[in-house]
Amino acid sequence: ACNKKKKETWGVCIFIVAIDLDEVTFTFTELLKSINISVCTFFQFLKEVDVNMDTVSTKVDSTVSRLKKKYDVLFALYHKFERTCGLIYLEQPSSEISAELSSVLVLKNYWITFLLAKGKVLQVEDDLVISFQLLLCVLDYFIKLSPPAMLKEPYKSSVSAVSVNSSARTPRRGQNRSSRTAKQLDTDTRIIEILCKENDCNLDEVKNVYFTSFIPFLNSAGIVASNGLPEVEVILKQYDELYLKNKDIDARLFLNHDETLQPDVIACSQLERTPLKNNPDEEINIILPQTPVRAAMNSIQQLIMILNSATDKPSDTLIMYFNNCTVNPKDSILKRVESFDHIFKKRFAEAVGQGWAEIGSQVGIWRYKLGVRLYYRVMESMLKSVILGQVLITSFLFSKLLNDNIFHTSLLACAVEVVMATYGRNASQSDSTGAETDLSFPWILNVFDLKAFDFYKVIESFIKAEPSLTREMIKHLEHCEHRIMESLAWQSGSPLFDLIKQSKEREGQTDQPEPTSSLNMPLQHNHTAADLYLSPVKSPKKKASGPPLSATSTPDVQPAVIPQTQKPQKSTSLSLFYKKVYLLAYRRLHTLFLHLLSEHPDLEPLIWTLFQHTLQNEYELMRDRHLDQIMMCSMYGICKVKNVDLRFKIIVSAYKELCNTNQETFKRVLIREEQYDSIIVFYNLVFMQKLKTNILQYASSRPPTLSPIPHIPRSPYQFSNSPRRVPAGNNIYISPLKSPYKFSDGFQSPTKMTPRSRILVSIGESFGTSEKFQKINQMLCNSEGQLKRSAEVGAAAPKPLKRLRFDIEGQDEADGSKHLPQESKFQQKLAEMTSTRTRMQKQKLNDGNDTSASEEK
Repeated sequence: ACNKKKKETWGVCIFIVAIDLDEVTFTFTELLKSINISVCTFFQFLKEVDVNMDTVSTKVDSTVSRLKKKYDVLFALYHKFERTCGLIYLEQPSSEISAELSSVLVLKNYWITFLLAKGKVLQVEDDLVISFQLLLCVLDYFIKLSPPAMLKEPYKSSVSAVSVNSSARTPRRGQNRSSRTAKQLDTDTRIIEILCKENDCNLDEVKNVYFTSFIPFLNSAGIVASNGLPEVEVILKQYDELYLKNKDIDARLFLNHDETLQPDVIACSQLERTPLKNNPDEEINIILPQTPVRAAMNSIQQLIMILNSATDKPSDTLIMYFNNCTVNPKDSILKRVESFDHIFKKRFAEAVGQGWAEIGSQVGIWRYKLGVRLYYRVMESMLKSVILGQVLITSFLFSKLLNDNIFHTSLLACAVEVVMATYGRNASQSDSTGAETDLSFPWILNVFDLKAFDFYKVIESFIKAEPSLTREMIKHLEHCEHRIMESLAWQSGSPLFDLIKQSKEREGQTDQPEPTSSLNMPLQHNHTAADLYLSPVKSPKKKASGPPLSATSTPDVQPAVIPQTQKPQKSTSLSLFYKKVYLLAYRRLHTLFLHLLSEHPDLEPLIWTLFQHTLQNEYELMRDRHLDQIMMCSMYGICKVKNVDLRFKIIVSAYKELCNTNQETFKRVLIREEQYDSIIVFYNLVFMQKLKTNILQYASSRPPTLSPIPHIPRSPYQFSNSPRRVPAGNNIYISPLKSPYKFSDGFQSPTKMTPRSRILVSIGESFGTSEKFQKINQMLCNSEGQLKRSAEVGAAAPKPLKRLRFDIEGQDEADGSKHLPQESKFQQKLAEMTSTRTRMQKQKLNDGNDTSASEEK
């Protein structure tokens, strides 16, 4: 064991040095094989080796991140591939099939062809969606070349139908099948339609990948349909060259279930596993999470369903709104959308395509088209809320907002980002917001040449205006907002600094971006896009503003001029931004504080006061830096002056374990212009020098006045699918149906559940002992939570205030059991459960044909 640990340590050290020196003479898989360690265990061990923040460079971090993302995608795709092939091919085909076409050969042939196509076609190799669509193309192509006797239905009938339209085909591989030309194979869409339907994929998108990318790949690789199934050796040789060139993971080893590519139970958890039963007398029904591919496809389905009724052009309602503006914005809006169409398509193709830019161009067109639909849909929803009087606004501001270039660019960019995030779902089941890809936010800001602070201003209004956004979409936009508040808005050239400067100068240096007195006030989220984009400019004050603008009213032609003596208005966007920054900052600080200083609760308000003071009065320290850097320095500074032993090494070690953190945050901090170093150097040379006087005050008998703790509400963005607590219930929650939707069923019809997930409520199933039924009765009867779980079975239950009961026939009653004796009640419960179980078993039998094919597509 000791020698094995030494060998692993040497392997990790060699990997680190080779990456840093650009002297990688081995592949990643070769390294794993030489030290007999799996991918996940290696990543975990590398993390443990980095006990000091300077051990592993950001260059190594970046390499590991790329390898991890590629592994996650390959792992998810292979297991999806294996399950899919199991639904397509017979395990033991009839004897008329040549042994050369065994299921093992089929798997090997198809998988390596896919790996070769993926490596040559895709530059963004961690794009799960495009990779899966490419995999379906490979399956479609070779299913058409397979003898029908090898196939299960409905593929067998579809292949036979294709054969009828061409010359008769022979079952053996060595015989001539050239009569089925490549053109005939390419134009027949029966198989691809089935594959798309079975896997909830958009047919048009897959066909686009097929014709623009996959067919050109086949031609370039020398894989021709008339030759039948390609020689495995030919494909192997080409992939081997690609693998040795990239020096990364040999994905062929998935076919052998090689131990180096298997997930470690502790280190990796992206694939669902069934836990062992804790008690052999109990039956546990586990609701397994969706596979990464299935989750990605479902997210895309929901987005497309939302936008099916949306249009690619402004609706009649929007046109009516445009006509009511002082200056009609229609032409500029259409011109802007068209201009960004070309820009986005070009930039997306550059990011995705490597030698095959056509796939990037076509995919980019589709994703931008969906983004434009969402843009017009959300814009109309925003304006309806304004026009219908939910928010009073003058015609001057109404027209000004609709003619504001930054507002429209931000709204369009936000809509496209929602689409990009939906398609760019990460392959890992862990928090996807922690992993970045080449197309991840803030990529969209560069494409639209948009400042992060301007993009931030549309997020809240966007979420409120589109109620159909899924929880994942809302969480992603909230993550984008956090990224902006923690660093992106503080980059040089950001309009944020000009706003702060104007705020400071408005009434002298005593003025503050956001007074500390407001920190303990609830954060009100009732701001409109006009409030944020047009602030601090306000419409002329009038004694009577009149009714809100209607769709048929005539707007003011000449707005009055603002008097020169009028005091400039305070920036709403800056005020709200600072409130949100303070809230985010305190949440981060509180989380880290609980990890490190829970035994010193008196220090938290001191650290927060220094932290908040820095953000408010020394905001230049945030320029081109990160919120968490100031947080960690504030914590270290207070502990230092209060003689509490807390070293930076301990701080950053705890920080690494938090969600959504990047090691570069503390390894690469701006010291001075274009010079970066560790956070310790930043503290000594910059932070402490700037705040030394203030920090020392905390050691005096008259420390600074403590800043109030921000009021911490729940997430400002309400999730429509969050569990709701039953009123007067005993910790009982109702969670809405989380089952995804299928194209074929329509948006209102959920897909059929898998056998394991069908039993969402285990009433009627075997629980083991009778005491468990009595505990359930006690819980249901106790609306005020007065009974403890450990109460004796024979204890008398208090009279319930209100009870919900389902009778045997399935009808609801308010309280139909109050006249029954206690034993009868219990017997009635058992009868109800027995009836429920009987109905569920019948339902299982009825649906057996629907679910017996596979447990998970």
